[in-house]
Amino acid sequence: MTRPALTFPKNDLGAAFTALRNDLVHEDGPRISTMRNYRFAILVYAPEREFDLRRNVQRLNTDLVGNGWVVLTLSLQRLLMDRIARLGEPVLQRMEESERRLFAIAPERGLNALTSRVQPLIEGPDGLAADCARLIADFAAKNPEKAERTVTFIGRAGALYPFFRTSALLKHLDGRTGNVPVVLFYPGHRDADATAGLSFMGELPADRDYRPRIYG
Repeated sequence: MTRPALTFPKNDLGAAFTALRNDLVHEDGPRISTMRNYRFAILVYAPEREFDLRRNVQRLNTDLVGNGWVVLTLSLQRLLMDRIARLGEPVLQRMEESERRLFAIAPERGLNALTSRVQPLIEGPDGLAADCARLIADFAAKNPEKAERTVTFIGRAGALYPFFRTSALLKHLDGRTGNVPVVLFYPGHRDADATAGLSFMGELPADRDYRPRIYG
C-alpha cells in the first residue's frame, strides 16, 4: 500500500524537498534531470541551515523507504576521513607538524601546505568520486529489482571546505553510477547574476560548471 505524499515545512528548503520528492517518485520514473542518461541533481541550502537540511533528508529518506525505495546516503566527510586514516599515523603526524610550523610563520602558508596534501585525496576521477562510484555500484548491484526505485544522497560537502569544488565531483561521477539518480546536497548560494551559478559555502566565486537540475 502506497503511503500518502509527504508534506515538508512551508519554507524555501521545504519547497525544494517537496519538488525533489515529486520528481523522484514521478509515475514515469525519476525526473530529476531533463537528460535521460544524466540523473544528477543539486539541492542548494544556506550553510547555516545544515541541521534543517539533515532533518529534511531524514524525512525524505523515511518516506521513500516506506514507499518501497532503497536509499544510499553518503557522507563526503566520512569518505575523506577514511582516506586520511589510510595514510597512516606517521604521515598524519608529519602533516600536522608541517602545518603547525608554517602556520606560525604565516597562517596562509599553513593552509596552503595542508591544501596541497589534502586535495589529491579528494579531487579528480580517482578522488572521492571514485569512492562514491564504487559504493553506488555495489549498492545498486544488491538491489537490481529496484533499479527504478533507487537513489543516492550525497551530503556533508561543507566539511570539505575550502579544499573542494563540488562541480568536479559530479563531473567525475558522470557515467559511473549505472544511471542511479544522485542528489548532492550543496551548502552555498545561487549567484544573483546567473541562475546556474553556485557559490560553495557562499564564500568561493560562483561556479557555473553545472549540468544537473538545481533545487532550492
